Amino acid sequence: MSSTAESAQPAPFTADDHRARMARAARSAAEAGLSGLLVAPGPDLVHLTGYQPVPTERLTFLVLVEGQDPVLVVPTLEAPDAERAAGGPALKLRDWTDGKDPYAVTAALLEGRGRYGISDNAWAMHLLGMQHELPGTTYTALTRALPMLRAVKDERELARLEAAGAAADATYREILKVRFSGRKETDVAADLAALLLDFGHSQVDFTVVGSGPNGANPHHEAGERAIEEGDMVVLDFGGLKHGYGSDTSRTVHVGQPTDEEQRVHDIVREAQQAGYEAVRPGATCQDVDRAARAVIDDAGYGAYFIHRTGHGIGVTTHEPPYMIEGEEQPLVPGMCFSVEPGIYLPGRFGVRIEDIVTVTETGGRRLNNTPRELAIVE
Repeated sequence: MSSTAESAQPAPFTADDHRARMARAARSAAEAGLSGLLVAPGPDLVHLTGYQPVPTERLTFLVLVEGQDPVLVVPTLEAPDAERAAGGPALKLRDWTDGKDPYAVTAALLEGRGRYGISDNAWAMHLLGMQHELPGTTYTALTRALPMLRAVKDERELARLEAAGAAADATYREILKVRFSGRKETDVAADLAALLLDFGHSQVDFTVVGSGPNGANPHHEAGERAIEEGDMVVLDFGGLKHGYGSDTSRTVHVGQPTDEEQRVHDIVREAQQAGYEAVRPGATCQDVDRAARAVIDDAGYGAYFIHRTGHGIGVTTHEPPYMIEGEEQPLVPGMCFSVEPGIYLPGRFGVRIEDIVTVTETGGRRLNNTPRELAIVE
């Protein structure tokens, strides 16, 4: 295996970047009929402020209300870290000390009534605490109220996603050089994880290695099965580089495939191409799913394509928008998501091919560019 030094760090996001994001979020909330937003530690807070505290039982909430300055409610002992965050200069801090009521502190920033968006990953105890403090308020999950909050990436976010995609591509090119036959799935998964880190990832989120019948489980976790000559092997791997996600899938074969295995792989490759070609501004998310699914349906394998065609990606590897029937959200330039159709034949084998795609002014652009043909490995 070859190695490479991590590429240069991109320029950090600025206080102005975070200020603009928070203003857009507050405006979008008002347009959606919300009185404001409560953003807990997690991906939304990182995106909006650059601040990434370790989640604990102590309440931290970013309070966004259109027409008001953003306020970050934090425990006093964490206030210095919050001030040093990229979004710190764009924020007012309201800290609370142990023994004080953080819900009363937060409630003072809100109206006594209204409907607020709250982070999906907010702790139930904090949601219940706010409901108790302000019984006239109601709450809705952010991904339900503002599903496109993080969906459209700016140029610097796209650059990070491109770098993550290139690192995942380099990982795939290297994994083709290792021996598969006679080794455990966990051995190949460990190789994938090491390569992702070698090519600059700071975090490995998943390394799916589904050999033979295990490939028919889309989210199979690499196990102790020894990979054998004649196996189809689904590889799906990714993580975070520069704070943004990678996620790619390719399917390889140990030795020469049967005619059926090659035919199924060709169908999935054609479906993946059809899904990619459906990407353009103004098309809907479900159009991408329909284009890919039609190819598999027409080939007689529709019952074996058992998941959506894609998911958004950004500061997390799964986020809105989702490429699935019923999702009528129009595609706009800057959206980034996977296109990953698959066929899964229970007890036999599976095939999946996945690229991250971004919407451009004229169509789509792949952020993964390794060959999609069935690769033969030893």
